[in-house]
Amino acid sequence: MVATEEIEKRIRKDILLFSESLKKINGAELSEGERKIVELSAMYAKDSESWLKKGDLYTSFSSISYAHGLIDAILKLKHITE
Repeated sequence: MVATEEIEKRIRKDILLFSESLKKINGAELSEGERKIVELSAMYAKDSESWLKKGDLYTSFSSISYAHGLIDAILKLKHITE
């Protein structure tokens, strides 16, 4: 079984990776719908941080994973590469 500290470390890393992905979108031309998806992804990332502080690792990891999925979709739609 994976230790709680390992899980927390992974979540923190995923939150940082999300922030990096979000920076890649800055300056890109986005439709209103795409902007809403980016905003929604940022809200999920913020929720992840809140859940992490509360010790709910399962919900925190789920939130940041969902945020990544949304932001990755926009990156692909806009042909923004790593």
